[in-house]
Amino acid sequence: MLELLDATTGYIDKFKGIRISTRPDCIDDEILMLLKRYGVTSIELGAQSLCDDVLVANNRGHSAYDVFKASKLIKSYGFSLGLQMMTGLYKSSDEKDIETARRFIEIKPDTVRIYPTIVMKNTDLQRLYECGVYLPADLDGAAELCAQLITMFEDNFIRVIRVGLHHSDSLIDNCVCGPYHPSFRELCESKIMFNILYDMLLSEDIKGECTVKVSKSGVSKMIGNKRSNLLKFKELGYDLTIIQDDSLVGREIVLRY
Repeated sequence: MLELLDATTGYIDKFKGIRISTRPDCIDDEILMLLKRYGVTSIELGAQSLCDDVLVANNRGHSAYDVFKASKLIKSYGFSLGLQMMTGLYKSSDEKDIETARRFIEIKPDTVRIYPTIVMKNTDLQRLYECGVYLPADLDGAAELCAQLITMFEDNFIRVIRVGLHHSDSLIDNCVCGPYHPSFRELCESKIMFNILYDMLLSEDIKGECTVKVSKSGVSKMIGNKRSNLLKFKELGYDLTIIQDDSLVGREIVLRY
């Protein structure tokens, strides 16, 4: 750790600060004072889950209490706090992942990362999968769950800075199975856009043909991967036309019918 931090000497003035990631049970006053001296400004904890039975089953080596304790200490030193969670872990469930998100919200981190569990080669998880003990989430189900989690965090003013693993050749070469997609967050955002529009259509009691105006960034998300949203709306009795409106931003939607 010191070797890595020493390497930043002479460069730190050119940046706002250093962001690091560590385990919840590796945080104490001595470590935090040291990190403060080296210009670290943001600390992320690999919490993964806040359900103790899930942490034990996945050999995490720390408890939910460790996450709460470390988070409180980090915030008391004035660091920006980030929490990382994994969905679909061995012995977890959608309900337990949602409970983890609720407990994250209680902690009030500044940022969150969400990583669906991927089965990698030569791991205990691969052996559990091959024995039929562990079944990874499917891509659509993982995206649906993560869309719900994103909404939960954003509704509580917590910024979600990453959803899904970064693409790499090593990941592709070593991935056995699981809900990996190079544009996983886009799939989640598409689910969120679907839910927003569907609620609007129901509330205004609209059926049949309808023109939907969205922002430039919202067009592909509204249409969905392989036109999945349009096809799903078609099955529900809606014939939608998607139009880009440059006056709109983010997930804003305007209906014309």
